[in-house]
Amino acid sequence: MNTNLVDESRTLAKGLNDLSFSKDLIIYNPLEYAVESHEFYLSRYGKSKKKILFMGMNPGPWGMVQTGIPFGAIDPVKNFLKIEKNINAPKKQHQKRPVQGFSCKRQEVSGSRLWSWVEAQWGDAESFFSDCFVHNYCPLAFFDSGGKNITPEKLNTVERIALEEICDNFLLKMVSVLGCKWVIGVGNYAEAKAKKVFKDKEVKVGRILHPSPASPLANKGWAGFATEKMIAYGLM
Repeated sequence: MNTNLVDESRTLAKGLNDLSFSKDLIIYNPLEYAVESHEFYLSRYGKSKKKILFMGMNPGPWGMVQTGIPFGAIDPVKNFLKIEKNINAPKKQHQKRPVQGFSCKRQEVSGSRLWSWVEAQWGDAESFFSDCFVHNYCPLAFFDSGGKNITPEKLNTVERIALEEICDNFLLKMVSVLGCKWVIGVGNYAEAKAKKVFKDKEVKVGRILHPSPASPLANKGWAGFATEKMIAYGLM
């Protein structure tokens, strides 16, 4: 068990809880209510050194919000990662964004695409995690009063800077603990955050297209685009 990573995650969760956000926002912290699932993921798959860290932005309402796993669409988390743990309820929920855990019937498209690609390219979870890991830069999900997903970049400046300082520090610690040589941002935001954190470091930063269905390009064969980029970096 990589206690360093688990301990750092617990410190991160506490630090995030100390932040102040607009009263209009409803905030979900999966590191708390899905702690059993998330820490199992860290301890099972984060116990060895890695070459590559794939990093997304923040939890989606039908992915990590439900399972506590980055890009955590229900089916691949249960059947590919072999994780199915008890998920508690957030302190405050929006009625349009209920946390149903592994009984949730919705499938997150982004997570389904990412883990299907991983399975197609690496074969099984053990082969992938022998050299790779997946992380979300910001572990918090934000919803407005109408239940709309608010990405971290849309927070007001004071809130965003305070949040990013904590997330930057954790990213540095995670990469140090895992010994990563590359951080691959899944989407532009994640790439930008990684470039900022590692601008004076030896860690290399790249980017693959985000698999979100909101991206017209991703809907035209996301897996192929991701593979092409990884080959171009010399990583596949």
